[in-house]
Amino acid sequence: MKNTPSGIDRAAPVVARRELPISASATAVWDLLTSVPDWPSWQPDITEARALTPLTPGAVFHWRTAGLDITSTVYALEAPRLILWGGPSQGVTAIHQWTLTPRAGATLVATEESWDGAPVRADPAGIGQALDQSLLQWLLHLKSAAERAPR
Repeated sequence: MKNTPSGIDRAAPVVARRELPISASATAVWDLLTSVPDWPSWQPDITEARALTPLTPGAVFHWRTAGLDITSTVYALEAPRLILWGGPSQGVTAIHQWTLTPRAGATLVATEESWDGAPVRADPAGIGQALDQSLLQWLLHLKSAAERAPR
């Protein structure tokens, strides 16, 4: 892929980052995070999700959240440690990175995302706050699903 991002765009007008320890193995968290078709079963903010191929660099998947249809491309993947995806939607270019770090009996999950584009530049403070809350909700839903899964 030409001009493939290697991380989020730290110069974008909106950048948000959240992290949360999850009492589950990195593999268990990874499996939830990378099984795109299962997202709606544990992430109520996502109403549809489909991936026609396994997630690998260059793979494309589709999902719907907050009334938006999003097509994302996997830019980087290092199982079960890092996944980076993104793409344009509704005039916004988003890049989203997840990093999983095993800790004693748990996994520290960090998620960070950058947004750029005309809609973002029109209201960076409001959009930044919404993105921050979105990342927090993703993490809380992921934590809940991973910690209730059989071990």
